[in-house]
Amino acid sequence: MVRAFVVYDAEPDAARYEQHAELCRRVPGATFRHGRVFGAPMGEPRFKYFAEWEFADREAFKAAARSEEFMATGKDAAVMGVPFQVHFAEVE
Repeated sequence: MVRAFVVYDAEPDAARYEQHAELCRRVPGATFRHGRVFGAPMGEPRFKYFAEWEFADREAFKAAARSEEFMATGKDAAVMGVPFQVHFAEVE
């Protein structure tokens, strides 16, 4: 299984993020989730919001990453104006 996850420095505007989430749900072969980061073991959490896609395997991830839908999500995230980081992980 592969996860692509995004962490945001601040919580995005809810209505604007719902537009973004709709784009994210269109990424082929993926399950999309998102939500507020509400805590950390010690002090305030570094990030305030997260999103993730889950793919069955590396091949599904590679196919999705080449899709117009996936590329559109990155462009739209940049337009939202909330600083973010993207990471890819294998889930065992």
